[in-house]
Amino acid sequence: MRPQFSGVPAAAANISRDRGSYTPEMFCEDFPQFCNEAMICLVPPAMLEEFVRQACAAIAPDKWTDGWRYCCGLYVAHQSALYLRTYAESSATPAQAAGTGALVGVVKSAALGDSSVSYDTDALTRATADWGDLNATQYGQILASRARLVGMGGTYCL
Repeated sequence: MRPQFSGVPAAAANISRDRGSYTPEMFCEDFPQFCNEAMICLVPPAMLEEFVRQACAAIAPDKWTDGWRYCCGLYVAHQSALYLRTYAESSATPAQAAGTGALVGVVKSAALGDSSVSYDTDALTRATADWGDLNATQYGQILASRARLVGMGGTYCL
């Protein structure tokens, strides 16, 4: 390869090694709904750190430019919302522990006599076929919409 083209294939491949520097403190500032009145995050610290690490790896500042911080927050909010849906202080039985991970969809039908409710989980699973679990929260849906815009540019690999 000629010296003047050094680095061109890597740039054209649209692969980034740039890692973000989003922090749990930024998340609490940007998404206070995940904090209590004392501004202490409701997500356990170890889990919050993990979600922030994932966001820093997945949302590259050089690709997301001005929307980087917001999109990192959306990623962490999405993961936090999913985590908190399954959260329980403790479980008395294995069945209770397993129940915290049950998939709950949109209410499909309900009855009052003998209290019966059925859910349409197909709407969730069909919508997430291409985007993993991002359609499971509003934060994920916003992030997926923004990701489509960020990823609209073409790539070329040799």
